[in-house]
Amino acid sequence: MPRDVPPLTNSQKQLLLSGIDLFNRELFYECHEALEEAWLQGAGEQKLFLQGLIQIAVALHHLRRNNLIGARRLLGAGMEKLSAFAPHHEQLDVKQLLEAAQPLLEAAQRGILLQGIPLPKIVVR
Repeated sequence: MPRDVPPLTNSQKQLLLSGIDLFNRELFYECHEALEEAWLQGAGEQKLFLQGLIQIAVALHHLRRNNLIGARRLLGAGMEKLSAFAPHHEQLDVKQLLEAAQPLLEAAQRGILLQGIPLPKIVVR
């Protein structure tokens, strides 16, 4: 994990929890909106963490809309950013999210849409 990452503010934590709830209800665009608000308030490495979550949410939105190019690009970028925060960050099981997203990335790279691949959930510890 990156060093010297300041904690999220209370406002950012509330937005993060709201974003997680929306993500887990598969409301990916709405999740993006909540997390973007937290991102705008962020600084440094926390901004990178939030951006990774946003990119994964938007990638899943793209997958739902059959946009494989956008999904592949954003899913890969988001996973790369979040990998620096594994296994856990801000009480999120980052490792679990990355492992759940990997089959979607591989399918998107092969040009396969959401065919029987479960959508990831964000687990809070």
